[in-house]
Amino acid sequence: MIGEFNSSDLITMGKAIGAGLAMIGVIGPGIGIGIVVGGAVQAMGRNPDAAQLIQTNMILGVAFAEAVAIYALVVALIIIFVIS
Repeated sequence: MIGEFNSSDLITMGKAIGAGLAMIGVIGPGIGIGIVVGGAVQAMGRNPDAAQLIQTNMILGVAFAEAVAIYALVVALIIIFVIS
């Protein structure tokens, strides 16, 4: 029946909703990485002599932005598998 839930079902639904909300934290880094890489490609196109330095800084910036997305993933996994 539609109106009948036990506490286990509600906990499972709450975990799924919480993990989904935690993954909203991936949107910002995804957009940021796209902007950073796009800017780096444009800069390398304008100044090919500085491509090595630009690429190094771009990879460093992408790594820092990706760390935020990994933290969001870890929080979502903790919500699903650790919290009881």
